[in-house]
Amino acid sequence: QVQLVESGGGLVQGGGSLTLSCAASGPIFSRNVMGWYRQALGKQRELVATITSGSSTNYADSVKGRFTISRDNAKNTVHLQMNSLKPEDTAIYYCNFMQMGQLYWGQGTQVTVSS
Repeated sequence: QVQLVESGGGLVQGGGSLTLSCAASGPIFSRNVMGWYRQALGKQRELVATITSGSSTNYADSVKGRFTISRDNAKNTVHLQMNSLKPEDTAIYYCNFMQMGQLYWGQGTQVTVSS
């Protein structure tokens, strides 16, 4: 069973920056996809960004140009650098890990952006 531990959430003023990190442990294969999703209060969970083990990335239109996803395959970690944060970025951010058709989720970390 893959386990995910997130860190780095918090409260930030609009225009500020935060970095989220997620560490995966357990039986990890070389080919996998890691990513971040978020869920704002009263809304459905949505994709933020994903990155494959070959470093191909995908971003939601709402975060393109502001967020950067990266990973360290040796450490099985994924990071989300969030710049120019907006109040509408406020949500619980969930780390996501997919391999061999199995999907895993972290416990979530709160990001709150004040106006």
